[in-house]
Amino acid sequence: MLTLATTSPGEPEIFASLQGEGPSAGTPVTFLRLSRCNLACVWCDTAYTWHFEGDNRPHRIGETFARKANQVTLELPDIAARIAALGQKRLVITGGEPLLQAGALAEMLELLPDITVEIETNGTVAPPARLDIRVDQYNVSPKLAHSGNDAALALIPERLDAWASEPRAFFKFVIAAPEDVAEVLALQRRYRFRPGHVFLMPEGTDSASLRGREAWLAPLCLEHGFRLSDRLHIHLYGDTRGT
Repeated sequence: MLTLATTSPGEPEIFASLQGEGPSAGTPVTFLRLSRCNLACVWCDTAYTWHFEGDNRPHRIGETFARKANQVTLELPDIAARIAALGQKRLVITGGEPLLQAGALAEMLELLPDITVEIETNGTVAPPARLDIRVDQYNVSPKLAHSGNDAALALIPERLDAWASEPRAFFKFVIAAPEDVAEVLALQRRYRFRPGHVFLMPEGTDSASLRGREAWLAPLCLEHGFRLSDRLHIHLYGDTRGT
């Protein structure tokens, strides 16, 4: 079984849309959003996947969510059937942190042998071999200092070394202020991420905030040779579930 996020109480967050971020932006995909995370970003726009009642980790909206209304557990054949019914050739598995449920996820993907698989991860958890063999692309999003996470938890050297040597891995850094780019440059020097595999993405959950940050982020990408990622789904649908 897998524990999923919900779009509404009892309704799993499995949906077809366009990928909004990173190297596959604009591609028609099916999304599978899993619940639970081992980190706690203060600006997380999917806090309903982890910031449940009783969780005292800080988040800027100051809201916690009822676990029963925001989590649903489904059998693996049911999940696979829902994904197949949406008819997309590419599956994006996101969260939360999907690799916390790697074993069940691998078993579920064995029911979908012909689909291309993209996993979005914070980069702190190693994928086991049974899952790794099913994955075509990793979107690794290490969390910078402004996320509010302790670097000892969010930036694990042995994990970043492994991701840096993985040709399927792309790196997506959330940028809130120009000084965040200096932190990315330091990580680039340390881990030597592959050229063309590093994206800088503005933090924000509305078009105005994204456009405002992109105005100064685009020149920094040009200066340092990074790729710019927009958040297409925000412009198209707003900050809503199931999009």
